[in-house]
Amino acid sequence: MKVAVIGAGTMGSGIAQAFAQTEGYEVILTDINLELAQRGQQRVAKGLQSRVDRGKMEQAAADQINARIKTGVLEGCGDCDLVVEAVLEEMSVKKETFKALDAIAKPECIFASNTSSLSITEIARGLNHPLVGMHFFNPAPMMSLVEIVRPLTASDETVAAVTEFARTCGKDPVEVKDRAGFIVNALLFPYLNNAVRMLENGTASRDDIDTAMKGGCNFPMGPLALLDLVGLDTSLSILDALYAEFRDPNYAAVPALRRMVTAGQLGRKSGMGFYDYAKK
Repeated sequence: MKVAVIGAGTMGSGIAQAFAQTEGYEVILTDINLELAQRGQQRVAKGLQSRVDRGKMEQAAADQINARIKTGVLEGCGDCDLVVEAVLEEMSVKKETFKALDAIAKPECIFASNTSSLSITEIARGLNHPLVGMHFFNPAPMMSLVEIVRPLTASDETVAAVTEFARTCGKDPVEVKDRAGFIVNALLFPYLNNAVRMLENGTASRDDIDTAMKGGCNFPMGPLALLDLVGLDTSLSILDALYAEFRDPNYAAVPALRRMVTAGQLGRKSGMGFYDYAKK
């Protein structure tokens, strides 16, 4: 089976690795140019080598995974059986990507989007190929959950095929109707948003909020540290999409979060968020 991943950033390269960890799959990692795709492949190789160096993986296994990932550009996806999109979380970019792919993919190819909040039904509008949501979680090679999002336009056969594919990759798929936030983000982001509100209101300090939620709820990470990991810009986009659909005040992004994004304080990716990563 030949699988393509469009978008070689952190999520795209992680998804490509998750696929390549399954024997029998040929994976092509693409981006808007070959240099970006190769950078994503190098990210995978570096992560695998780190696992080898720490005794978490045999060198031979890492070599096999690396060998299954090829790089290219979108035009090279014409003979793929499944294409997963992991480009920018912007509707226009996703629709443009699938429109181009729709013109070259073989008829039986299935499309999937890794969007975390946008409407799959809207992304699929006007396409000749079937499309479903296939939402992975970071880090994609390690996290077992995949949300399979069923739009109104997808058949039972298409949803079943993508669900089974996720299982063959060692993932635990759950099916959800096409609605903003799906399952996880619809439940998670009001919690994260309210943590920022608590900090903004001076109820408790950053460290005490995170310590309380780790100690009181047995969470591996506090909400403010988790926002930094997800990316404050990504988090803001998800909250805006949730609020646009449901108009629930819990989804209305706290002003402090919006100001931090405006200031370029995006979390780990920028080196500064609720925590200062330049000091680490």
